[in-house]
Parts: sequence; structure tokens; C-alpha cells
Amino acid sequence: MRAQNSTETALAGDWKIEPATDQDAAAWDAYVQATLGSNFYQAYGWRSVNRGHFRHETPYLLARTVPDGAICGVLPLVMIRSRLFGNILSSMPFVNFGGLTAANPAVAHDLLDRAALLARELGADYTELRLLRPLDDALPTALHKVSMSIALDADPDRLWNAFTSKHRTNIRRVYKNAIEVQQGGRELLDAFYDLLSQSWRRLGTPIYAKGYFADILRQFPEQTRIFLALHEGTPIATAFNGYFQDTVEGMWAGTAPEYQKLQPNYVLYWEMIKHACESGYRHFHLGRSSVDSNAEQFKKKWNAEAQQLYWQYLLNKSQEIPQLNVNNPKFKLAIAAWQRLPLRVTQLLGPGLARSIP
Repeated sequence: MRAQNSTETALAGDWKIEPATDQDAAAWDAYVQATLGSNFYQAYGWRSVNRGHFRHETPYLLARTVPDGAICGVLPLVMIRSRLFGNILSSMPFVNFGGLTAANPAVAHDLLDRAALLARELGADYTELRLLRPLDDALPTALHKVSMSIALDADPDRLWNAFTSKHRTNIRRVYKNAIEVQQGGRELLDAFYDLLSQSWRRLGTPIYAKGYFADILRQFPEQTRIFLALHEGTPIATAFNGYFQDTVEGMWAGTAPEYQKLQPNYVLYWEMIKHACESGYRHFHLGRSSVDSNAEQFKKKWNAEAQQLYWQYLLNKSQEIPQLNVNNPKFKLAIAAWQRLPLRVTQLLGPGLARSIP
């Protein structure tokens, strides 16, 4: 028996698909935390962040076993409506990836079917699923992003000794530039935001409001951490990390352009890696990178291996994979214009644009 619309419960075998409510939050998170292959961006708290800060619709879906009602699959979704970029149902926008989690492939298939129905009801041009592993080889798929991942060790010296001698020399050299690293939470947000704003302006990328990052810190106080690299007391580079299961997620990072010559990221990254090792984590995703980019090459210096990411699509009104990326020629003039704006102007105008760019 199938539901006729996405707000009803669909029975499928020994499970049913239904919309998630806030009453499901604890059970949702318990399932995600306990399920192999899940990730930080599937935590229920992101619903509050995207719904509360951006005012986006968040039609989260879950699968429940019959008759006991235990959760056996989850699919977080965010609906973005934009005059510039179209109507996009995404899992998950604004972060590295997301997608669904279900141990049973049949449950995953039914969650996908419900997402396709939901996209039609909401008038989405397409559904974009940002995945660590492909769900269906038949789906249209983009392969332009990778996650650079380091296998950690309880003893950071083992990682240090595996670096090339040139890389170790570079780290030591940057320490001699009077670079030190601090870590914390909300108290470091102002410095983080200022540095990220400078970095994103240089890239031509609209910045989110500072309140977005404050909401994430508030929602995940035990699972997020800000790191700052300072030169003689001045913040010059930063990173914002998430912590989930045995993995550290590198989420955002930025460097003050005028201090790039000091190469503070050599010390910043090493201090973060040491902290992750000593805290018992086994993997460090150094963040998402475009294939063959400078960022990917820098991360390889830490012996990070590229893990292919899969952007898979359920096409609805659109008939081809969208090209919402910086390499699209039609965005080049807009990027160049943004790079010339005063920093304060990008901080004022950026949030209104960034909320519509998944």
C-alpha cells in the first residue's frame, strides 16, 4: 500500500515511511549515532539550524519498522526556493554532504521514492543528494567533489614520522614565525567570522550571517570547535570543525590574505590533527575539495587520501544535472564583482544570497 501524498504514511514491507516531527529528534539521533555509514550532517539538530536561521522548509523523512515503530532509516531534506538558482530539494545544503542512512537497501529505495514524490509536491526543479557512497548507479551523478581524509593514530608522532621531510621542515619553519593556535567555542566566533569573511570575499563567495555559525555552536556545543592561528596575538587563520562518532569533520576554514605569506595553515592543521589524535578520533575529513584543486593538493601533504563524493540527482522539472559551481562561466562576472566589494558590504549583502546557494 502506497501513500497518495508525502504527508501520509506509506506502508512498504515491514516498515513505513513518514514525515519526521520534533518528537522524533532523540530517536532520530540515536539511530544516526548507532548506524554505520552515517555522518554528522544527518544529525537532527541541523533541521533547527536550517529552519530557524534560514527559514527554509525542512521536510525530514524517516522509515519506521512495523509494528514496533523503531526507526530504520532517515533522510534529512531542505527545500530552497530561489529566483536566481531555482527550487532545490537538497540533502544537505551549506555543508560538506548529507544524504540518507538506512541499513536495508530496500528502505533506502523507499525513502528515495518518497523524496521524489515530495519534490513534485513542493515544485522542486530537482532533488540533490550529497553522498559519501552512491545510492543507485542509474541516477544522474556528478563527481566534481572529493573529501580528503586522514587515518589518525592515538600517537600523533606516527603521523609526523610518515610525513615527507620537506613537509616536516615546512611545519617547523612556520612555528618559528611566532604562530600559536587556540581552540574554543563561542568566544572565538568573532575572530573566526572576520577571517572567513575575508577568505570568502577573496574567492568571490557570499558569506553566511554570523548568526548561522552561532546557531550551529548553540545546537552542537559538544560536537563543534573553532581553532585560531595567531601571529603575535593577531588572528590570521581559522577553522571550524565538527565531531561525530570517530570522525572529525573539517567544515570551514579561512586565512587573512595579508598573512598568507606566513603559511599559518601548516601549524593550524598540525595542531588540529594532534588534538584529534589525542582525543581518540580515528579519521579526520579535512573538508570537501574540488577535484585537482589547490586545496586538494595541500591536503595531500598530510597524507590525506581522496574519497570520492557523489552528488546524485532525482530530476523533476530539470532535465539535466545542474551546474551550480564556480567553474560555470555564467557566474564568472558575478564572482569578479564580489571580489571587489568592501568586506563590510559582503557581510551585509552576503547572507541574503548565501541562503539560496546550496
